[in-house]
Amino acid sequence: MTGRAGSVGDAIRIATRMLGDAGVPDPATDARTLMAAALGIPRDRLLLRLRDGIDDDTLDLFHLHVAERRRRRPVSQITGRRAFYGREFRVTPDVLDPRPETETLVTAALSAPFDRVLDLGTGTGCIAITLLAERGTATGLATDISEPALAVARANAAALGVADRLDLRLSDWFDAVGGRFDLVVSNPPYIDRATWETLAPEVRDHEPRLALTPGEDGLAPYRVIAAAAPRHLAPGGRLFVETGADQGPAVAEMFRAAGLDAVAIHPDMDGRDRVVSALRSPD
Repeated sequence: MTGRAGSVGDAIRIATRMLGDAGVPDPATDARTLMAAALGIPRDRLLLRLRDGIDDDTLDLFHLHVAERRRRRPVSQITGRRAFYGREFRVTPDVLDPRPETETLVTAALSAPFDRVLDLGTGTGCIAITLLAERGTATGLATDISEPALAVARANAAALGVADRLDLRLSDWFDAVGGRFDLVVSNPPYIDRATWETLAPEVRDHEPRLALTPGEDGLAPYRVIAAAAPRHLAPGGRLFVETGADQGPAVAEMFRAAGLDAVAIHPDMDGRDRVVSALRSPD
């Protein structure tokens, strides 16, 4: 990106063209988001600054952001932040970028009371932290196999005021988990081997593969969860997992075979199967 833009708006227009030429989807949105980050202002305040001049330091930072985006680095990794369920979460290359589709799981989980929640494969912590933030008396345990991911989740838990109610623990699924929970949630890696090769470079080249795909048919984590979750659900406890759009029926059948009841598939905002839920019957 060359030249010195005369205003914030000029810089955004130039960046939009350059991002589009690089094949970046929705380049105008990304240019505005990156400019707001460079200016250090909320995105919704950017409209008020379009005619303002832009100082050299801010423009240099914006140029750096745009260059990174042209290499298809995700916007959230450039800015270090991603909004989820009305809150801002820290994001690094060690964690999966929180997706709007995952809000479907959170909304479904919040449909009934709970006191104790277990989040398997927590990543940024966005699911567990949001659930605790929305339920001020609840406590939780969140696990991940990645210590760097847990460090990100700890920072997010502290920033969002739930660190005193959330235990973050290194664990391969249930290995370091004891006790029973009113609510068990997970957004496990579910992309199958064939689909992995077709992913956008933002995902395939920049997000942690461990958090995205278990290989083969993508269903291995659900087999682990289905086998162990009944032992860790309190009587009447609920289980919610995110799935790929074509995996709901297979996961639902696993949950039924494990003896869980009230198995249901929930669509996301685009009408695609996204969450499978189940219930452990009261003793």
